[in-house]
Amino acid sequence: MRNSIAFVILLVFTISVNAQKNDSKKAVQTSIENFFKGFHKGDVALLKTTIHKDLKAQTTSTNPQGEKLLTTTPNAFDVLVNFATKVKPTDDYFEKILSYTIKIDGNLASVWTPYEFYNKGKFSHCGVNSFQLFNNNGNWQIIYLIDTRRTEGCKPTEK
Repeated sequence: MRNSIAFVILLVFTISVNAQKNDSKKAVQTSIENFFKGFHKGDVALLKTTIHKDLKAQTTSTNPQGEKLLTTTPNAFDVLVNFATKVKPTDDYFEKILSYTIKIDGNLASVWTPYEFYNKGKFSHCGVNSFQLFNNNGNWQIIYLIDTRRTEGCKPTEK
């Protein structure tokens, strides 16, 4: 009898912990989805809810000579917000996220998202985004973003 009660308690605890993990993962993914919605539509208010004021953003790429490059965006928060204020309804670009791999520990989330980028309906490049998010008192905000950009080895799916 005692083993049955212990088993039920353990089962309820496990279900509760897994539900909380799934809720947190969904909240993290929603934050990234809202980041892209704000970015693509020029919705500054939405974009600001998804990025921390101390955001750091970088890109890694390879130039035509084969040299590996790392580019840092100074004042990334301001740059992204300023860009979003200039988005017009006629702008036609889209970053298609192919999947999400989300890891969470406490107030830190790490997310890996392979993507394809389209400009004016045509495939431009592919790569991977790596996001670090901070749970800012219930609001998951991006604190670090680095991406790769390449044209070789890409197999674009249909938009």
